[in-house]
Amino acid sequence: MLIRSSLLCSPARLLSTSRLGFRELAVRKRITCLPLSAQRRRASDTSNSSIDHPSSGLERYKDLQKYFDRRLRAAYRRFSHAPDHSSVCGHHHEYFVERDGIYRMEMDQRQGQPMPEQVLNFRHVSGREGSAVLNNGERIQWTVQRIRLSPQEEHLAATLKATHTEELRCVVVRLGRRNSPHLDPPHVVFTLDKVFSFEWATDEVLFYTTVEGLRCSRVSRLDLTASGCRMTSVYEESHPDVFVEVALSRDRRILSINCSSRTSSEVLLIDTTTSHLEPSLVQPRQLDLLYHVEHWRKGLIILTNAGPGQEYQVVQAPLSEPHMVSWGPLFAPGPGTAIKDMDVVGDHCVLVARTPAGELILVVVPLTRPKEAYTVQLPSWACAVQTKKPAVADQRSVFEFFISSPVHPPVPYCLYLEDGLLSSGTGDGTSPESQGNYTPAHLEASHQDGTLVPITLFHSRPVERLRQTPLLVHVYGAYGRDLNMEFSPEKRLLLEQGWSLAYCHIRGGSERGLSWQRQARVEGKPRGVEDLRACLHHLFSSGVSSPSRAALTACSAGAVPVGALCNRHPHMMRAVALRAPFLDVLGTMEDPTLPLTLEDREEWGDPVGNARHRLAISSYCPLQNITPQCYPSILLTAYGDDPRVPLAGVLRYTELLKKALRTHFSMNPESESEPAPNVVLNVQPGANHHGPDDFELMLEEEALTLAFLYTELGLDPPPAPRRRKRPHT
Repeated sequence: MLIRSSLLCSPARLLSTSRLGFRELAVRKRITCLPLSAQRRRASDTSNSSIDHPSSGLERYKDLQKYFDRRLRAAYRRFSHAPDHSSVCGHHHEYFVERDGIYRMEMDQRQGQPMPEQVLNFRHVSGREGSAVLNNGERIQWTVQRIRLSPQEEHLAATLKATHTEELRCVVVRLGRRNSPHLDPPHVVFTLDKVFSFEWATDEVLFYTTVEGLRCSRVSRLDLTASGCRMTSVYEESHPDVFVEVALSRDRRILSINCSSRTSSEVLLIDTTTSHLEPSLVQPRQLDLLYHVEHWRKGLIILTNAGPGQEYQVVQAPLSEPHMVSWGPLFAPGPGTAIKDMDVVGDHCVLVARTPAGELILVVVPLTRPKEAYTVQLPSWACAVQTKKPAVADQRSVFEFFISSPVHPPVPYCLYLEDGLLSSGTGDGTSPESQGNYTPAHLEASHQDGTLVPITLFHSRPVERLRQTPLLVHVYGAYGRDLNMEFSPEKRLLLEQGWSLAYCHIRGGSERGLSWQRQARVEGKPRGVEDLRACLHHLFSSGVSSPSRAALTACSAGAVPVGALCNRHPHMMRAVALRAPFLDVLGTMEDPTLPLTLEDREEWGDPVGNARHRLAISSYCPLQNITPQCYPSILLTAYGDDPRVPLAGVLRYTELLKKALRTHFSMNPESESEPAPNVVLNVQPGANHHGPDDFELMLEEEALTLAFLYTELGLDPPPAPRRRKRPHT
């Protein structure tokens, strides 16, 4: 059985929405060692040919794909030792994932390299996926999504995801009491299906949420007793656009039930120190009010958008009177600074924020002396911050986290909150692989309405030589989500091969606060398309690449501004690579039977009940605006079992695009001198919205994308690195 661990850390914060998925590609491909053994499964070749070359589907990229497959393997090996936050520490053991299960090692014996003890063997997981193979003969690949330890380390709960499914199975393992004379080895005591989030309130009580049809609305309670297990219902949400999850405060005193839509929040709290464990409401749901709750001493620290301009600020309230009327101001950022995350560590509130210049900083607010808040500057290359989940027994005033960028592997850092001392796990904040002049440049493009749109640019060549470099432009711009800028070996490989990488932070995301999303929501969606156009124009006019050497890439909802730009300004790029692309906005929003349509209308609008919304969607919807003209070459990677982006919309988009190209070339014989674009559809038959579970298939998919980009931009593949000769001894 092949394992890839993911999302072992704390759940996503509530800053935009804590829901996993929607239409965005939420699962990050972690840096892992190459599998020792894996069943290689080929993706089906369902692509049609290009407009003028009936035999040039995926086959034309196969040789180059094999070359990049080898280069990517080398890149993943090179960065396989990069630190991460996937281990979980209890009072006495450290827990980690290996290929066949979850293991633990006594923390005070790690230096002596003892044999780790297996806590869970994936072959023993009950249910139909518990067998070693599926009906088609393929071996199961398990992905560990999350691990939680009970307060005294008597139980462990973990969610596992099996191959070719989005459903999560929660496995509860009895670890036993330490130093017990009759201690049984760890063993599975219960399994729960369709579990999304879960937290231990006590060593015997687990709260969890379940998913039905991409909707998470129910909170249940599992009691582990001497006579067996008992499940009871705790909470059920009636609003169809609200997603529910459970989370535990850092001090483990408060368990929260977070009920979030795209525009409102409602939080219920359970005091884990009481015997009844009954939920109580903080603040009733109110339109356009978002808030996230942490616990400190006998009060609450609340991050809410109740501040000026409906941006995030920090307030506090007594635990006994948590309602909004009791909220008192604690900290508000300066103009243009956007809070991205919040944590309470000891007697300090730690905020991750982005400055008006686009740089990430930490803001520390001493809760006993809030007027003495101070700012901590992070390295200039920092583009992503990930908090390390503290050990069960950890109550130190130390904030541990990782920083990374698309081309910098994660580096561990510690911030000692009492004196503001920042130190890195590598001493100087670097690692051997992150050496080099890869500090990003922060640019701004001017939209026609005067708005400045931020761009993050990476390049390895001198600025005066960037005109001839190939450019890969990344974009998202939806759901108030920041563009993913975590480390990717593929992006580092491109940078080392002379590419420039641009990340366009268009409106619809939240890089510049909540107003950045509101400006490009529903009827404002076309602003994001024009933001992207302004970014490309600024890059080209600044001497960065040119349209003939530029390619765009996007995932899921990020395909909307890219597809719209291809319709309006197809000559601004040479190639486009889209993954799980959301292209039929109008058709999807018209169909209330699809699982995400009703809640997504807060983001895209309601074309059925609102004429203005329909007009706005019709103006930019990629599928609705295809016209006979010469498009860039497009690689569409779709997934056969994707419930978020229906495959039918991708197939129809591909068909209409090829028909438009045929019409264009038949009506314009003089256009024969133009390079004919290739429209390539690559369908992964067993994968869902998050892409292949299998590392081999993921690598194959990335290699195909690189082969496509090099071919369509007319680039020669770089020579393979020469092997160093071993010195004679």
